[in-house]
Amino acid sequence: KTDNFVPLICFVYYPPAFLGCFRDVFVDSRLLLPVIAPEGSRIQANITVGCSDKDKCDDSPCQNRGRCVSQGWRGYLCECHRPYEGNNCAEEYITARFGNKDLESYAVFSLDDDPGDTVIISMFIRTRQSSGLLLIMTNSTSQYLRLWLEAGMIKVQVNNFETLVGRAVINDGHFHLVTLKLEGVVATLFQSAQSQGSMPIRLIQVHPGDMVYVGGLPDSRASASFGGYFKGCIQDLRINNKRLQFYQISTPVESYNLEQLISVAEGCSSDNACAVNPCLNGGVCYSMWDDFICNCPPNTAGRRCEEVKWCELSPCPAAAMCQPLSQGFECKYPDNRFQSCIMPYRSNGKIKRSLTSVSLSFRSRRLAATLLHAHKDSNYLTVSLLNSHVVMDLQVGGDKDNVSIQSQTQFSDGKWHTVKLSLETQASTSSWIMIVDGGKEAISVSKTAVGDLEFLSKEVDIFLGGLSLDAGVDLSGCLGPVEIGGLLLPFHPDTELNLPRPQEEQFLRINSKAPLLYGCWGASVCTPNPCRNEGVCEDLFDLHQCTCSSEWTGHLCQDSTDPCISGPCLYGNCVSLPGGYKCVCEQGYSGEQCEVEVDMCEKSNCSHGATCLKGFQTYSCLCPQNMTGQYCKLPQLPVSTCTGTRWNYSCFNGGNCAEAEDACYCLPGFTGQWYDMHNDSSFAHN
Repeated sequence: KTDNFVPLICFVYYPPAFLGCFRDVFVDSRLLLPVIAPEGSRIQANITVGCSDKDKCDDSPCQNRGRCVSQGWRGYLCECHRPYEGNNCAEEYITARFGNKDLESYAVFSLDDDPGDTVIISMFIRTRQSSGLLLIMTNSTSQYLRLWLEAGMIKVQVNNFETLVGRAVINDGHFHLVTLKLEGVVATLFQSAQSQGSMPIRLIQVHPGDMVYVGGLPDSRASASFGGYFKGCIQDLRINNKRLQFYQISTPVESYNLEQLISVAEGCSSDNACAVNPCLNGGVCYSMWDDFICNCPPNTAGRRCEEVKWCELSPCPAAAMCQPLSQGFECKYPDNRFQSCIMPYRSNGKIKRSLTSVSLSFRSRRLAATLLHAHKDSNYLTVSLLNSHVVMDLQVGGDKDNVSIQSQTQFSDGKWHTVKLSLETQASTSSWIMIVDGGKEAISVSKTAVGDLEFLSKEVDIFLGGLSLDAGVDLSGCLGPVEIGGLLLPFHPDTELNLPRPQEEQFLRINSKAPLLYGCWGASVCTPNPCRNEGVCEDLFDLHQCTCSSEWTGHLCQDSTDPCISGPCLYGNCVSLPGGYKCVCEQGYSGEQCEVEVDMCEKSNCSHGATCLKGFQTYSCLCPQNMTGQYCKLPQLPVSTCTGTRWNYSCFNGGNCAEAEDACYCLPGFTGQWYDMHNDSSFAHN
């Protein structure tokens, strides 16, 4: 050995082991192969009897849906589906659990190469959270790539400017393969190979030494800007074909360096969501991955059995209808009749909402009546009928203006009408608006801002049907459901319900002993029947209407449609005319109804002092002794007295006795009978 000695290193090359078959191998006539070696012998290794050339892919050696590719005689290669790896695709990339038990967790990787102009980031994500930070790539000066969840969708931001949002929601508790491809100046987002959109970007530069944050940032406030720390699972995270492994698998793969792993658990375990007993009303909780499901008892519903189906429990009296609410129920009667009571109400002291509306329905024929009234100190609210108009008077605070609204239309017609009063506030002015029967009737804009009805949520008596219990009822009619701020003023006390109302905010009826008639009806205007002549009475609510037969008319069917049917003409014929009748009188009668007997002698033609003798429909003249004729206009001619064989007779008007028995010779212009003076009989002249 000298100072100039240089050691010699020798390398011996061994060719690869033989892969194939031997048959009939003899040495010195002694068979070496094939032979079956004794068990435990070391003279053979990895040698089997036989020589099969069967394709290895026929045995499906690739697991987890891996694709087998033949590599020559007795060789193969497995092409694995993500997230599997290894010769036979038997090994799965280890899943990382972030946010287990709501811990703040994140991982940090460092890059040791330049991936080039095309950067493809892909990973499997499983979560039920709608927001959270997924990944940030940063250099020494800025965060140039960000991925986070917002509203259950992937959101991408490049260079603090360009932003792309996915179209599909992925927070359903299933694994989703998310891929972001940055190729030059275009960014494209994929979900399970389906494009979610693309956008133009400025070229990013990835350099060795850049850092990758997964699940969050060390600064919790910075993480909060992206929805907070991620809660869920991430598996098989890659940048291009290089892995970012949270936990190493046994198969050697090219990976980036893991620098930090903070509160990230191995696997994809689930929080026990049932530990806090989220199911209400006796629901049974069953755990799911990072979630729960409640098996709700009958008559309950909702994700946490929080919705009790109160109406299915029949809480209302038989005549009422149950209306479900978000936190309870109300029993509503279609309408209510006020006759002899006023109903007072008061808040239960737990009303927190703003009372900015009043709604009610009514039916009345009263020209003036109080529908609703409440007052305390200088504050008051009155909704009433005044001269058939709906009127609201409101004062909130003694130093503020009184607000008064009156409808334009009259509503005291016995029909149902709805009234809605609401407060609208714009800038510094407030407007109370009245809507009647769905149409805007009146608007009042106060000069100063008007408050709401908050004073009604305190210890204030609210009256329906009158001004107070002592003032007496001044509403005759019906009220339908009344609501203040959307809260019902129930017509019934809670003592009449089968179940108490569970909702927190309530108005209570405070005088449950007052009698109340449910339903809506008016006075008995048709009993007894006011319509005459068999007219049919129709009840129009505190008013009646008669439907008459064709022969009768009038408000009570008291007038005949044929004016002649009653025989108004006493001595004449009745003729019907439009709007009346006319009497055609018999001779000797006059007047509108032929009731006046005509004096036939009033306009008689009797002359020379003759006496008029009235007869039926005519008259005759009784002439003086020296006059004769129908109207006594002719002078009286002499009378001849004749003696007959059997009696004596007279010949008048100058007539002479004839030679013939019992006959007269008459002067020209006369004819007629002779007169028997003894028997007072007259005979015809032959």
